[in-house]
Amino acid sequence: MTETTRHVRPRPAPDGGFDRRLIAPMVLGAVLNPVNSSIIAVSLVPIGVAFGAPPARTAWLVSALYLATAVGQPVVGRLVDLYGPRRLYLAGTGLAGVAGVLGTLAPDLGVLIAARVLLGFGTCAGYPAAMHLLRGEAIRTGQDRPAGVLTVLAVAGQTTAAVGPTLGGLLIGLGGWRTTFAVNIPLAAACLVLGALRLPKAPRMSGPPSSSGPASGARRLDPAGMALFAAALVTLLLFLMDLRAAHWYLPLLAAVAATALTARELRTPEPFLDLRVLGGNLPLLATYGRTVLATTISYCFLYGYTQWLEQGRGLSASQAGLILLPLFLTAIGVSAATGRRPGIRGKLLVGAAVQAVACALLFTLGAGSPVWLLVAVSLLVGVPQGLTSLALQNAVYHQAEPARIGSSAGLLRTFTYLGAIVAAAAGAAVFPHRADTAGLHHLAVGMLVVALLLLMTIPPDRSLRRVAAPEPPA
Repeated sequence: MTETTRHVRPRPAPDGGFDRRLIAPMVLGAVLNPVNSSIIAVSLVPIGVAFGAPPARTAWLVSALYLATAVGQPVVGRLVDLYGPRRLYLAGTGLAGVAGVLGTLAPDLGVLIAARVLLGFGTCAGYPAAMHLLRGEAIRTGQDRPAGVLTVLAVAGQTTAAVGPTLGGLLIGLGGWRTTFAVNIPLAAACLVLGALRLPKAPRMSGPPSSSGPASGARRLDPAGMALFAAALVTLLLFLMDLRAAHWYLPLLAAVAATALTARELRTPEPFLDLRVLGGNLPLLATYGRTVLATTISYCFLYGYTQWLEQGRGLSASQAGLILLPLFLTAIGVSAATGRRPGIRGKLLVGAAVQAVACALLFTLGAGSPVWLLVAVSLLVGVPQGLTSLALQNAVYHQAEPARIGSSAGLLRTFTYLGAIVAAAAGAAVFPHRADTAGLHHLAVGMLVVALLLLMTIPPDRSLRRVAAPEPPA
């Protein structure tokens, strides 16, 4: 029994179910990050033209957001666990609005990259806050049946990442690439209004009495652990974003920071990362590993395929966005159709298999490929987009310790964006000057290898059969 379940007695809600007033701020806050992660895909080429920057430099617009998010998500998630979601949600969405203004007015590429860093930190709170609220509602109502709301989060979050290029293409057609940053201003304003009106002022899931209050919260915060975690992750990701022998010292620094982090967290009574619990939770670690593999493939499609559509196939940003629209529609349909089914193993198997087929289909594409084939690729990619993201999110909800659901959800996003950074680095490597067909085929080789590796990890994992299975009556 965890701290949370010992000190919080479930009490039924007036209507006996989930507080539906929370859904709008939960969903809107959770989609800020994925929509910004994908809307930039169709903006890279026009931004490069505007500032005279090659793809290798504009790739930093992708990596900067993911670097900030990968570090910030678990840190903010831990703060959500300690202090509740409201304050972190409001502060984060406010920062996202400021980043939207900065990006809209940016005079050069450096300022634009800084705006993406702010967006990464500002959008860190939405998803951990949503998962924390969901777990808190399960405890408050005594009903741990979150499949419906988890499905809403999956559809609104992961599939919003798919609609980002379509939205971006339409916005660029209306007002240029700066509109893809300006869209954050009304979104952040809506989050601030809904969060202020609907999020509970007191956390609905709290720890023991001794942990309440700012003083004890500060003692449990473990800033040294957070700093070491950030140092290890930043140095590793910087190496992955620019793989060169001259940067040999970066993985060495990452290893030193990781060793120091491990030594500290094993001695600290209230660690930022509870390595004892995490190390003993092999199913959760396996879920994080599969997240890296699955999202590496997804983001290679999102960025590599999109850039190839514009430069290799010769489509405009708006046309490329429309080609990707079936991906969004298919992902939503698949998530909605399968969301309430508790099984996770089947979703992962089918998703990984379809990903492998889609990767193989990229070898058939060329500069003269017909539009119907381009649309068919998008349709096919939408199936694993809807299945795997939903399965991985549900797995973390059931596998994570309830008292650390915020930080566990943040780590899920960290591993998601680790895959995204690997994908961005791969794109920069195969498209050094231009997103041509030869580079797309080279990218497809690596994607297919990763897809087959993901597929091979699923059948031997027996724990997946037990995740989300109905518990026997007490």
